[in-house]
Amino acid sequence: MSHSMPYSMRHRVQRDGGFTLVELILVIVLIGIIGGVLTMQLAPAIQSYLLISQRAGLTSQADTALRRITTEVRAAVPNSLRLNNPQCLDLVPTRDGGRYRMGPDTVNPNDAHINDAETGAAFDVLTPLNAMPTPGDAIVIGNRSPDDVYNDSNVGTVSALAGPSPNAQAGITRIMLNAPIQIPQGYDGGRFLVVPGAERVVTYVCTQGVDKVTGNGTGFLTRFSRTTPGATTCNAPAGTPAIVATRVSACSFVVYTNQGATQDSGFVQLQLTLTERGESVPLTIGTHVDNLP
Repeated sequence: MSHSMPYSMRHRVQRDGGFTLVELILVIVLIGIIGGVLTMQLAPAIQSYLLISQRAGLTSQADTALRRITTEVRAAVPNSLRLNNPQCLDLVPTRDGGRYRMGPDTVNPNDAHINDAETGAAFDVLTPLNAMPTPGDAIVIGNRSPDDVYNDSNVGTVSALAGPSPNAQAGITRIMLNAPIQIPQGYDGGRFLVVPGAERVVTYVCTQGVDKVTGNGTGFLTRFSRTTPGATTCNAPAGTPAIVATRVSACSFVVYTNQGATQDSGFVQLQLTLTERGESVPLTIGTHVDNLP
């Protein structure tokens, strides 16, 4: 017996096994519409995520740079901040400090003391030091203005150290200077500061600008030091300065020196803006400055 399938049924089975060109076009159109909607919804979120990561990196770099400056500002010699222009800040760094013998020891005639009544080329250190001074380091006592410390007024240079004395009353050690120094009249604080000989002055300089093509900041925040104080200069000495921050588009330093009874407490404001691919992050940090010698 023949069981052949009618032609109409065989034709319907063949059609049920695939899809038409119209159906294919509809699927492509629907996929395109869905893809466009997803792109419109997800693109801003992805772009925002990338910008957040970019801003976080710029913020971290700016914060690290400004906090490095504020750390040195707080440890600097009192009244040593010198603002040459809004993009150039000088300071005299310190490595350690302590208290010195201010008057003669009535029991020990071999003491070494200095006061405001006479010059002295040696003094006993009465408090422990974290880092002992070395020959060539500077000793600053009673600095009252930037002019004094930058002109080496009331500043001595270490020539040698006497070893620790077995007699506690003689002090921790004795610092001897290259030449006698005169303490400012009326100063009775009894404190001295040690300035490293290799960094008598530290200068922070920033340049600023933006590349209109790339949208990146073109400036740098740099730190350099000098072994000799003196005239104002914002030019780095021979050698490569340390780069503290890159992509700087704007920066400024402001030093507020209080007058009158509050002059022992100053304030420094630091502003830094970093720019990368058109995205800018401004950051401002302020710190109080102890100007009490």
